[in-house]
Amino acid sequence: MSSDALGHTLLPKRIALPVFASDALSSVAYAPDEILLTLSIAGVTSYLLSPWIGLAVAVVLLTVVASYRQTVHAYPSGGGDYEVATTNLGRNAGISVASALLVDYVMTVAVSISQAAQYLSAIVPSVNGYEAAIAVGAIVLLTLMNLRGVRESGAFFAVPVYLFMFAMGLMAVWGTVQYFTGSLTLAESAGFELVAEPGFEQGLVGIGGAMLLARAFSSGCAALTGVEAISNGVPAFKKPKSRNAATTLLLLGLISVTMIAAILFLARATGVVFAENPHEQMTDGGRALPEGYEQHPVIGQIADAVFHHTPVLFYFVTAVTGLILVLAANTAFNGFPVLGSILARDGLLPRQLHTRGDRLAFSNGIIALAAAAIALVIIFDASVTRLIQLYIVGVFISFTMSQLGMVRHWTRALRTEVDARVRSRMVRSRAVNAFGLGLTGVVLVIVLVTKFTRGAWITLVLMAILFVAMRGIAKHYDRVRAELELDDVSAARALPSRVQAVVLISRVHKPTMRAIAYARATRPSSLEAITVGVDPEDVERLRADWVDKEIPIPLTVLDSPYREITRPVLDYVKSLRSTSPRDLVVVYVPEYVVGHWWEQILHNQSALRLKSRLLFTPGVVVASVPWQLDSASDGADESRWDEPVVQWRTGGPQE
Repeated sequence: MSSDALGHTLLPKRIALPVFASDALSSVAYAPDEILLTLSIAGVTSYLLSPWIGLAVAVVLLTVVASYRQTVHAYPSGGGDYEVATTNLGRNAGISVASALLVDYVMTVAVSISQAAQYLSAIVPSVNGYEAAIAVGAIVLLTLMNLRGVRESGAFFAVPVYLFMFAMGLMAVWGTVQYFTGSLTLAESAGFELVAEPGFEQGLVGIGGAMLLARAFSSGCAALTGVEAISNGVPAFKKPKSRNAATTLLLLGLISVTMIAAILFLARATGVVFAENPHEQMTDGGRALPEGYEQHPVIGQIADAVFHHTPVLFYFVTAVTGLILVLAANTAFNGFPVLGSILARDGLLPRQLHTRGDRLAFSNGIIALAAAAIALVIIFDASVTRLIQLYIVGVFISFTMSQLGMVRHWTRALRTEVDARVRSRMVRSRAVNAFGLGLTGVVLVIVLVTKFTRGAWITLVLMAILFVAMRGIAKHYDRVRAELELDDVSAARALPSRVQAVVLISRVHKPTMRAIAYARATRPSSLEAITVGVDPEDVERLRADWVDKEIPIPLTVLDSPYREITRPVLDYVKSLRSTSPRDLVVVYVPEYVVGHWWEQILHNQSALRLKSRLLFTPGVVVASVPWQLDSASDGADESRWDEPVVQWRTGGPQE
């Protein structure tokens, strides 16, 4: 796709919602699981508090959505939290937010895909134990889809996301009707008993109970991941960009809150019991469950109960839930490359991340995200319970710093704004962001306290590594920019006093003759051929051929008693430079151009070593003179020069 087609890739709201909101919408597939899993430590009576925890999560979610609606209007360029923090809090704050977001995007892919693999094992028990391999395959598939372009992948993913919304709505409505009519079937785990862990025999009491509630709340806040992706993806929306992004944010918030509330209500109504270690925490009639017992995810158990008499709908709900978890990673595949491009533009990441591929997608960013997510899946064996502990730390750091930046943004804007209506709107926006700052700050403290020893420290270490790396990259680019700046234009245009040309040869053959012809055509001040004398017989044969072919340039043989090739050449070139420091030395290196990768291993290795060392020698230019072998040109000679014959005249070769 040409650059002129960039406008074709912009997304309407109906496509933008599944593209950017699939991560947050899919959180209902694992956020309730994590709430119940944490509460199970205190026994089944603690489940009575799950709706209240869900309500607290909903309040935080709606607050964050309202806050980001202010952000997309104030900063529509796509920088999102990074731009807000950098502009209002300084560069180091911006780098901190960027490192948090980059880690969170990687975690989004790893957690979502791993949970999808768990849902697949619920439908197809034969895949148990192969979740990591399945997750890696799914990430590769998503990568290929996103390399096709944002609009194409968005249109492909829209239908499954809307099917998931329909499936959740159908299950919620039908399950509620069954509950009030008394026909709702209990979940498969409803008959199991939960054994409270030591210290929680009396339930959620004391400091331990409060900490467990806080931990359950922090796990449920995984439902907020993905909200920030819309603020980073504003440039991908159709005009009016900010208004469309704000509308999509509102839809996202309302749908997510409704789904989480419905899942927690039905989980309690069907008596779902969910624990981290079923064979240790759950009993059936007083007997411990077998160690190999595989419990199904919460939505899977609810769907089985609600659609007990219509199995096809159970499979439909479970299938689209697993699919939405795969597609949830697509949010990160859209947010990570855009943020990476902005960071690369600002000199904080390698410049390769800033350019678009041939399908107008940020291909390098997509591939980098996929590689990092695959590494996490393999390291943690696609275990959602282990990966979730690393989750949401980064996103709440970015939430909190972004809200602080927005408060400062509105405060600065109010100092210069005189219009009463505009000032009133700014004051309301600042109040929303200030409330969001306080709420997300409290949640961040809870997350750090409850998750630090369970794996959150790994996320903080990764963020610190990224922070240091981005600072280092920025310093490197700044140093190179300063070094390459033109201070004295006349000095930069000054020509060398002379050009000394050197042709590296090993024997007299066609590549050698081409390199000599090319060197003579440039008319250097001096020209000579050099070879390294390793084998005396080879040297004598080369001298004889040189005289026999009447090649009219001097041949210099460099002695090498220790059979080295690179060092004698380097020493000789440096001696030419030391004799005349203002001269330019051009070294011509004949090279074979081959048609197969394995042929490259058999040729050009000495030339590669020489070039890599000569590049670090000041005042030296290396020129590769190619000779296409038949395997590279399919036996055709059209791309070659005519083979030079050995007839010479003053001023250049006669061919």
